[in-house]
Amino acid sequence: MAIKITGTGSYIPSTVEKNENFYNHEFLNADGSSINSTNEVIVEKFKAITGIQERRYIKDDLLNSDIGFFAAEKAIENANIDKETIDYIIVAHNYGDVKHESQQSDTVPSIASRIKHLLKIRNPKCVGYDILFGCPGWLEGVIQAKAFIASGIAKRCLVIGTETLSRVVDKHDRDSMIYSDGAGAVIVERTEEVCGIIAHETATFTYDEAHFIYFGETNHPEITDQRRYIKMYGRKIYEFAITNVPKALKTCLDNSGIDIKDVKKILIHQANEKMDEAIVKRFYELYDMEMPDGIMPMTINMLGNSSVATVPTLYDMILNGKLENQKISKGDIIIFASVGAGMNINAVVYQQ
Repeated sequence: MAIKITGTGSYIPSTVEKNENFYNHEFLNADGSSINSTNEVIVEKFKAITGIQERRYIKDDLLNSDIGFFAAEKAIENANIDKETIDYIIVAHNYGDVKHESQQSDTVPSIASRIKHLLKIRNPKCVGYDILFGCPGWLEGVIQAKAFIASGIAKRCLVIGTETLSRVVDKHDRDSMIYSDGAGAVIVERTEEVCGIIAHETATFTYDEAHFIYFGETNHPEITDQRRYIKMYGRKIYEFAITNVPKALKTCLDNSGIDIKDVKKILIHQANEKMDEAIVKRFYELYDMEMPDGIMPMTINMLGNSSVATVPTLYDMILNGKLENQKISKGDIIIFASVGAGMNINAVVYQQ
């Protein structure tokens, strides 16, 4: 018996926000002071560090629950299952449904309940709940689904990662250029095949790290409304991630019994291109190896950082041939990994 992903789906918003669109923004330092650089220089430095050239935003009339529903529909269709047989709908997000130009997040009922409603699932035994776990939320949902199935509590779960970060960014903060919108979903179920989830690892660091990512005020000193925005201490996150994520990856791989030479792909949260490269390089250094070419597929250059959605959308795109020069074949060993607010880290070793 194995527990595997049998269907995938994603929703990539159609609105493309290019780097040039930020040339007219008024970027300010955290203390409200001016930045002694032109926006062209600010944007070019941003691109060099993050790798982001453009990102995707949802249309004004859509909500986070809507795009999660779109991705879920595709995953159910791809798995070729009866939606009424789903035992759990686990939805990872961080900010709920935020309407366009709204100052308030809406999380009751849960996003999972809203998506179940949109899917028109009648079965009351199909339980929906949300998970707030920072960017690693979708992967933690997969780990929870695996636990439900292994224990006999469930046979089939729908796990969704959906986020609309464009609704919670401060346009006066340079970091606002990082964030984007998107949704990815998978069906996880029991199978008789020799494949699926082999090992997992999860950790939460809060002693010094709890507020590396937080909700805070705008950088603009003359704006006095009560609205709050996603904020982060980028340097602290970078140092934390490159120190702790490689160790988690190694622990997970060692527990799986898989040789690192057999790993075909590492699908890591698309947070920052330089940071992700440093994480994977350090992971291979723990085995006295160099990072192989093509081991780490990236979408951040065109999709930005959509938090919980980056890993499932990346996975779905590769499986459907939508990412150039990237392929995952049956039997391949891959590693899923993520890091984010909490600070939380997780990883899964998986055989396709």
